[in-house]
Amino acid sequence: MRMLILGGTWFVGHAVVSAAKGYGWDITTFHRGASGTAVPGVQAIRGDRTRPGDIGSLRDAGPWDVVVDTSGYVPRNTLDVARALAPVAGRYVFMSTVSVYRDWPVKTLSEESEVLYCPPDAGPDYGTDTEDGPTQYGYQKSGCEAAALAAFGPDRTTVLRPGVVLGPREYVGRLPWWLRRVAAGGTVLAPGSPDRSIQPVDVRDLAAFALRTAAEGISGAFNVCAPTDRATFGELLAACADATGAAPQFEWVPDNVLLDQGVRQWSELPLWRTFEGVWRVDAVRAHRAGLLCRPLTETVADTWRWLVETGDVSAHDRATEIGLSRDKEARVLAAWRASGERTG
Repeated sequence: MRMLILGGTWFVGHAVVSAAKGYGWDITTFHRGASGTAVPGVQAIRGDRTRPGDIGSLRDAGPWDVVVDTSGYVPRNTLDVARALAPVAGRYVFMSTVSVYRDWPVKTLSEESEVLYCPPDAGPDYGTDTEDGPTQYGYQKSGCEAAALAAFGPDRTTVLRPGVVLGPREYVGRLPWWLRRVAAGGTVLAPGSPDRSIQPVDVRDLAAFALRTAAEGISGAFNVCAPTDRATFGELLAACADATGAAPQFEWVPDNVLLDQGVRQWSELPLWRTFEGVWRVDAVRAHRAGLLCRPLTETVADTWRWLVETGDVSAHDRATEIGLSRDKEARVLAAWRASGERTG
C-alpha cells in the first residue's frame, strides 16, 4: 500500500504512521513541520494545506492508494485538498469525531443518529458553540465529512468518528493528568460512581482500524469506541494506581456535589461528564468491520511508561485547560465531608 497521511506528527496521525510502517507500507506524510514529532524513516513533504501551491506540489507527488486525513478541520480547505488529491488517490479516510452528532453528549448515539448540518465549502466561522450541546468544532468536522464525500464519492470515502481517544502521546492530557494525580498519592477526589461505564479507544487500535479500512476498501461512517459496559471509571483509576505503583485513597464524590461546587465537567476532572450519551456510543458497526480494542489496563500502563520515559503534554495549548487544582480538590472534599451526605 502507498499511503499519504495529512498530518502524522501528533497523536492520532503519529499512531497511524507508526502502524503503517510496521506493516511495511510506503508512507508519505504532509505537514508544516512546526510541531509534533515525525516518525523516522518516513518520507516527509513539508507544506501547508491552506496554500494552493503546496497542495498542487503534493498532488504531483502521487499517486497513492489511500489518503488518511488527520488534520482536516475547516470544510472549505478539506474540500480543496480532497478535490486536488481525488485524481491521484484511490481512497480517502477522514478522521472525524462523535461531536458531529447533534445529540452528543446528551443522548445515546449510533451511525444513524442525526449529524449536524454544515456545507462542504463552509469557512472556519460556520457553526456555534452551545452549552452542553453542539459545538463549532462539531459543525466544522461535519462539513469536512461532507467535503470528503463530495470529492471522493461514497464508494471511495471512509469516515471514522472516534469518541475519547487515549494512549501514549496523548497531548490533550486527560489520562496523563489522572496518572500524575494518582501517582502523587494521598486522598484523590474521584468523580461520581466507580461503576460508571466508559468506552475510550486506544489510539493504536484506532490507527489499526483506519489502516484496515484502507487495505480492505471499507467505505462508510464508523463510530470508533470500545464496547459499552466493558470498563468503568473505577477500573480506570485502579489501573492508574497499578501502573504508577501508588497507593492513593479514592474518595468518590457524587455528581450533584461536584456540580454544586462548580467543578467543570470534562476539563477540571478529565473524562467525567454526567450526560448519558458520553459513554453510550454504539460502535457495533466498527467492531463487525474488524475494530479490535485492547484492555484499558494496557492503555493506562503504556501511557504511564511513555510519560516516564519521554512524555510531555505541557507544550500543547489544550493541555493547559485540563485538571483540578489541589486547593480546589481539597475544598470540594471538605464540602463533601461537611455535607452530611457522605456515607464513607
